[in-house]
Amino acid sequence: MVSSGFASQMVAVAVGWQVFAIHRSPFDLGLIGLAEFAPVPLLALPAGQLADRLPRTTLVFVSNLAEAAVVGLLLLVTIAGAQELWQFVLLAALTGATSALGSPAARSLTPEIVPTDLLAGALAMRSVGGQAATIAGPALGGLLFAIEPELVYVVGAALLVWAALLALGVKSPDAIDRATLDPPSLNSVVAGVRFIRRTPIILGAITLDLFAVLFGGAVALLPLFARDILHTGPFGLGVLRSAMAVGALIAGLRLARKPLGGHAGRTLLVVVGAFGASMIVFGLSRWFWLSALALAVAGFADMFSMNIRSTTVALATPNDLRGRVNAVEGVFVGASNELGAFESGVAAALLGAVPAVVVGGALTVGLAVVWRWIFPALAKVDRLEEVRPSAAGAGEVLVVGRARPAAAPEPAD
Repeated sequence: MVSSGFASQMVAVAVGWQVFAIHRSPFDLGLIGLAEFAPVPLLALPAGQLADRLPRTTLVFVSNLAEAAVVGLLLLVTIAGAQELWQFVLLAALTGATSALGSPAARSLTPEIVPTDLLAGALAMRSVGGQAATIAGPALGGLLFAIEPELVYVVGAALLVWAALLALGVKSPDAIDRATLDPPSLNSVVAGVRFIRRTPIILGAITLDLFAVLFGGAVALLPLFARDILHTGPFGLGVLRSAMAVGALIAGLRLARKPLGGHAGRTLLVVVGAFGASMIVFGLSRWFWLSALALAVAGFADMFSMNIRSTTVALATPNDLRGRVNAVEGVFVGASNELGAFESGVAAALLGAVPAVVVGGALTVGLAVVWRWIFPALAKVDRLEEVRPSAAGAGEVLVVGRARPAAAPEPAD
């Protein structure tokens, strides 16, 4: 994960800078996000089915190799001059396809190999690994791009090939008896959708994340802010992208050392509100280091939100459904990131970059307030380790509450 995350962040800096340089249009940046998202809804459900039927490490291996091939094509485009937008749009769509293939399997591996009582901390450590890579990745990517643009893609492709090879070394128990699975069918493919729809705390957590990042995110506009508002170069852009990772890393280390205790649902709403407020500050700032600090606070809040969401989904989902549930969750995450990038580009083109970011941050704060009443079950979640799927495994009922004393047992819910 460190290797592939490092490569992806380095490549994202280079692509953002090259795309914005073609027409100097924020809409182009949003178009790249839309292209990355477009294959995800089409491929997510079949990929989730594969993640529940095939060895998950194999799927991660194939996905990383495919992404390395896309980076190799970006290298060829750069050598040719990188003057055509359609080439970046096409390759962004291929990147989205490779992500859709591997993400359900990758996200399902951790809860498959980690005991339940250690899962929240393990998910935080997983995030720490990814965020540690993204701290150095964007800054180094910007530096390499400033020296020689082709270097970013050469190093990125090599790291992705290395990540693919490392994935083959991950050993996990075959917790799913795949021989007993029903034959593939439409009902089987959409089982993850039905499970999420019937589980309010999962539906509430992932939709809150969707709309918060959709409206409040501004990562796609960082090349514009770096060049035209903060007046910095490729290295400064890399630092801005790394700032969110620094905040996320600090939060991840805290969560790995001491996982979240009680009041998880209320904490989720608070950190989403803090994320929106920090994006308002970023949109209004004209000082580079204040902007970087605001992004760091946003990353800190987002890490808490992501940890609560991912732990809730992992604990509330039976292992034989995790691939399909994670595939649906991936559509929401992809929509919030890639489709959010498109929304940011369109909003910036219509309103201007600063109003777009400030209004998006304000909408995110509002979402954190109203979600308490839309999904009351989510707001009432206390300790994450007490979240369980229903006995029937259908997702209609979740046992969520404080642990009962052993000396005074009560009937099961």
